Amino acid sequence: MRPRFVVQEHHARHLHWDFRLEMASVLKSWAIPKGPPREPIVKRLALQVEDHPLDYIDFEGEIEEGSYGAGTVKIWDAGTYQLEERREGKIVFVLYGRKLRGRYHLVKTRYPPGNQWLLFKTPPIKQPKSKRNFREHSRD
Repeated sequence: MRPRFVVQEHHARHLHWDFRLEMASVLKSWAIPKGPPREPIVKRLALQVEDHPLDYIDFEGEIEEGSYGAGTVKIWDAGTYQLEERREGKIVFVLYGRKLRGRYHLVKTRYPPGNQWLLFKTPPIKQPKSKRNFREHSRD
């Protein structure tokens, strides 16, 4: 079974989207101020925040005033993902959600040092033309 992901729209002091990937029995988490990109090449700042427990993956509701992250949380998208690459400062994965579908990269920025990452979607890989089509076009 593939691991899960969730994007929670979080109406806190400032509207942002919480992007979470199920990894190693926790939810690795990033806050995305402008929301996750749905189109290829659009890059969004993603601020890595503390890991969350797995049971937070389906949380929707109110976080009480005075608590960290106070405000309304609702699930914006959810699904599964396939991890393609994970190394220091880089995670590549394919999302299978209702809204977010396709290959994405999370890349940690070098400057300034800290918790800043970029999240972006890559264009689909173009399928090569079949040999038959190539032969037909090369007769000219």
